[in-house]
Amino acid sequence: MKMWKLGCGLAGAMLWAAAAQGEGAAPKPATPATIAANAAMAAGLPFEDVRDFDLSSRGFIADLAGQKIMTDDGKLVWDFTAYDFLKGPAPATVNPSLWRQAGLLARHGLFKVADHIYQVRGFDISNITFIEGKTGWIVIDPLISAEMARAAYGLVSKQLGEKPIHAVIYTHSHVDHYGGVRGIVEQADVDAGKVKVIAPHGFLEHAVSENVIAGNAMGRRATFMYGSFLPRGEQGQLSTGIGPGLSAGTVTIIPPTDEVTKTGQQMAIDGVTLEFQMTPGTEAPSEMNIYLPEWRALCLAENANASMHNILTLRGALVRDAKAWAEYLGESIRLYGDRADVMFTSHFWPRWGGAEINDFLVKHRDAYRYLHDQSVRLMNEGLTGEEIAEVIALPPVLAREWYNHGYYGTMRHNSKAVYQRYMGWYDGNPSSLDPLPPEEAAKHYVEAMGGVDAVIAKGQAAFDKGDYRWAAELLKHLVFTAPENEKAKALLADAYEQLGYQAESAPWRNIYLSGASELRNGERHGMGQAGGIDTVRSMPTGLLFDLMAVRLDPARAADKDVTLNLAFTDRNEQHHLVLRNSVLTREPGLADKAMATITGKRSAFLMVISGMAKMQDVVASGGLAVEGDPAALAAILGSLKVPAGDFAIVTP
Repeated sequence: MKMWKLGCGLAGAMLWAAAAQGEGAAPKPATPATIAANAAMAAGLPFEDVRDFDLSSRGFIADLAGQKIMTDDGKLVWDFTAYDFLKGPAPATVNPSLWRQAGLLARHGLFKVADHIYQVRGFDISNITFIEGKTGWIVIDPLISAEMARAAYGLVSKQLGEKPIHAVIYTHSHVDHYGGVRGIVEQADVDAGKVKVIAPHGFLEHAVSENVIAGNAMGRRATFMYGSFLPRGEQGQLSTGIGPGLSAGTVTIIPPTDEVTKTGQQMAIDGVTLEFQMTPGTEAPSEMNIYLPEWRALCLAENANASMHNILTLRGALVRDAKAWAEYLGESIRLYGDRADVMFTSHFWPRWGGAEINDFLVKHRDAYRYLHDQSVRLMNEGLTGEEIAEVIALPPVLAREWYNHGYYGTMRHNSKAVYQRYMGWYDGNPSSLDPLPPEEAAKHYVEAMGGVDAVIAKGQAAFDKGDYRWAAELLKHLVFTAPENEKAKALLADAYEQLGYQAESAPWRNIYLSGASELRNGERHGMGQAGGIDTVRSMPTGLLFDLMAVRLDPARAADKDVTLNLAFTDRNEQHHLVLRNSVLTREPGLADKAMATITGKRSAFLMVISGMAKMQDVVASGGLAVEGDPAALAAILGSLKVPAGDFAIVTP
């Protein structure tokens, strides 16, 4: 069992991002219907509001234009020329609102936010912030990969002088806010107390666990959401909606040395006072904002963005709480609204001036509150999630602000998430209690519509009318009935492509275009080496066993009855695993009647279950000792099945 291939959503997509210049059937141009739809969108956009162009350029110092960042073994991590095409007016194949957003996000380099505060933006999906202390730097959110964090630190050192890093702050538990830490900090310096690593309460648990249990499914869907295998360009991937793309380097993590547990908690580091606001359950399960009173500067992590965010991310996750999100933004206004002259975040560009900051925070807060309240109101009037999505829209006073547009999350899928949070999957209709699975339902739909040729004709007619949503609905049933029908797959790909060209949301565009690419080229891509060795080392042992449990194949485990003791001497842990009734459970302590007891370092045990070392070799070297029947572990591992990372999405 390849336990090292843990798969954690965003990381799973990220590690393939540099290989995104796919080959195969060429994309097609925008149809007249798409051209008309995008023109209609453009006609209603407030292009006269150009504040974001000024905000995103303000304080620019230097960049790495034209350069490429590589791993030590020569693999591409980031290409600073990849998004150079984002210039001029929007092409017909891109929603004009998304084109504007993508161009803003592609601006990269070192920027001065305020005296003593600097950001490197456009080096990844997220920003890295450098706070100048008396003798060195405090770094906030060191990007996804070590190579990009190192490149950012190098640019800062070249332009502002070489200074040591005294602290790294993780604002929250998503990989794009901690993964690059080892590119700028040495473990030895952390161990020696020279560098603090600060995070909100629960960070480590959530950082290594949020995407592990369902990591394979999340990773596969993340490749669609971020367009990881799409070529960069006007007919491919051009943004994630909150950053240009995902770096493809080495993901790392250093566990926190200091934990923030409550709002109002303060720390003094290198002459800089830091005050924290805890915001758990908003954009991440473990998240916090930071206030710098000496400079009246407010860092709002990923709780405030120049886009509506996801209440339920399309790669998969637990549903977030839109009401709590709004309430924490309200608390930020009360705590810091009259004390902030500059506001910066983990994505996008800063905002300056108390009036600008407060206007932004109030309207951004109200967008999330409106989303929640109106979704619930409509739910209580009897509408289902799909019906709510069709009618909900922000009022003009909120909708006209660029930062409330759906470049990442959308009102449509976020309202469904609110419905799901309260009501679950069941929409109340009896026919939804036990519906046919997709392949079986598809056969009946195709038969009822007159067969394969009739469905293709209806799908073509819908496509020709520019009714791409209906064309996709019709043709997905045909593809699930007759996946070998190339004409059906080609026409469905055409429909997905036009929907992608019209999408204002970058994830929606990437998902549609990824689906079209798979239908045309037949290639399915799974995630790469997600997570990395640091994630495995940081994983609580209980979570490791939970991951094993969800990979148990009942057919392989049938009739097995195994109890195995595990004593990890390096962690002072004792556990026993029980495989019985086709279920793997973990209990604390050692069992009196176990088939075997394995004693030694957990790291040695991980080497065995990952397949990186043979049990007999580890025992012979003294890494593990086995008392009893050594076949006990083999019986458990033989019952597990590693899921394929490239399972079908757009085909059965």
